[in-house]
Amino acid sequence: QVQLVESGGGSVQAGGSLTLSCRTSGYKFGSYCMGWFRQAPGKEREWVASTYIEGGSARIADPVKGRFTLSQDNAKNMLHLRMTSLKPEDTAMYYCAAGREFDECSPDFAYWGQGTQVTVSS
Repeated sequence: QVQLVESGGGSVQAGGSLTLSCRTSGYKFGSYCMGWFRQAPGKEREWVASTYIEGGSARIADPVKGRFTLSQDNAKNMLHLRMTSLKPEDTAMYYCAAGREFDECSPDFAYWGQGTQVTVSS
């Protein structure tokens, strides 16, 4: 059974940085897509970034491009979202998501973490 566990959320002032981490377990092989989404109060869930965990290149959403980056630690089955130059509008619950093994990256992810809160104050 695939499970995702996020960590690293918190509160920070505008202009600050945070790194979110997501650890996966339960995959038999290392070929799957992972991504980050966020949802602010009263708004729809928004895709932030995604990458294929074996040889893929990261894709970053336009609102955060140049400020957020993805990195992987394959030995630890972890995906990190490094967030810099944070803005109050980045405040949201951030969710890690992962797809089924060997499925291409798509807007539909099969597995989701519990979410971690990021709050950016002005």
